[in-house]
This record gives sequence, C-alpha cells and structure tokens, in this order.
Amino acid sequence: MNYQYNIGCSLANLKGIRDFIRKALHENHVPEMQVSAIVLALDEMCSNLMIHAHHCDPNHQLELKIDHPSKNEFIFEIVDDGSVFDINRFVEPAMENLVQEKRKGGLGIRLVKSIMDRIEYRKEAGKSICRLTKTI
Repeated sequence: MNYQYNIGCSLANLKGIRDFIRKALHENHVPEMQVSAIVLALDEMCSNLMIHAHHCDPNHQLELKIDHPSKNEFIFEIVDDGSVFDINRFVEPAMENLVQEKRKGGLGIRLVKSIMDRIEYRKEAGKSICRLTKTI
C-alpha cells in the first residue's frame, strides 16, 4: 500500500504530517508505541528540512511518501528540492558535551538514527530524497 502527502514548508504544517503518518500506520495495524516513535522521527526530519533547507517558506514543498512493500517493512521518503544534508555523515556531539553546554539542540539526529533501521540519501532529477526504512 502506498501513501503520498504534499505540504508547504511551514512549521504550522507539521501536525498534518504527523496525522498523515499516524493514519497510514494505524491502517496497517502498527503497534501504538512504534507509531509514536516513527512519527517522532519523521517529525524531526521534516522540521529540520523546513527550517534549515527551506527557511520555513510555505511556498517550498515537501513530499512525503510511505510505501509498505512487505508485511513488516515500511519505507518513508521525504522528497524536496533543498540541499542534501546526509545525517549518516554528521558527527554527533558527545552526550556529555551537550549536557555540559546545556544545549537545547543536537539530539534530533541521534533520535532519528536510534528509531529508524536504515537512512539513505540520493539526488534524482534535481530532487533530494531521504529514504528511511523501519522494520516492525
């Protein structure tokens, strides 16, 4: 089963993204604890794209696709025309440093990596595609 959702890059639109993901996962009988974790990870990814790649410009678009190719696998693709920021190449600051510096940011990437099973990036036809895979 495939799902698709297009949205402008305004943080006010994140609720729509969360609702879209939650509905698709519930339709496929994903346990609530995993639904909440996946929604959290994708909310983080989409908000980072909106803020850092699109400067919260609602005229820029994100496309979110959900594919369910097998009983236990879900593939989420976030497609946009922003620059690619590959979180797999990002060196996360040590947790101790975040605590000592009392930084508010810096945990989102760690969170996404811990929730999702695989994260891949590619450029295709001028679009950036972030593919996140989760096995339930």
